Amino acid sequence: MDRIESCILTELQNNARLSNKELAARVGLSPSSCLERVRRLTERGVIRGSHIEVEPAALGITLQAFVSIRLRKHSKEEILGFHDYLLGLAEVTALWHVSGAHDYLVQVAVRDSDHLRDMALDSLTSRPEVDHLETSLIFEHQRKPVLPGLPD
Repeated sequence: MDRIESCILTELQNNARLSNKELAARVGLSPSSCLERVRRLTERGVIRGSHIEVEPAALGITLQAFVSIRLRKHSKEEILGFHDYLLGLAEVTALWHVSGAHDYLVQVAVRDSDHLRDMALDSLTSRPEVDHLETSLIFEHQRKPVLPGLPD
């Protein structure tokens, strides 16, 4: 990846809604060259999509938490099945399959503490795969939109 492509990525990570014309001006390219660069970055899988951020409170979400989950068994089938199950839960906003004392770190967004409790009991601890879970409330969340440009 060259310097121009790195600049394109930085600009789009900060604001994915930039018009091609504005993006081109910011990175010093013609609009047609810029569009071609973005197309190639997308084809190579460097750009996987774009998104908007929504204010959780506007949707009635007043509480977010991390749920650390340890599974009873670690067969590939059970892990993949549980992974798919988690992704199907409306409250799950992100998940990580991790190493260490827990197998999954799951971010959830809920209406309130009652909703969190019910979700944990009804959707997680009731599952036969789950051995243990711990819940940590998220007091503040700030996403850093730009990935670091690591040296080669």
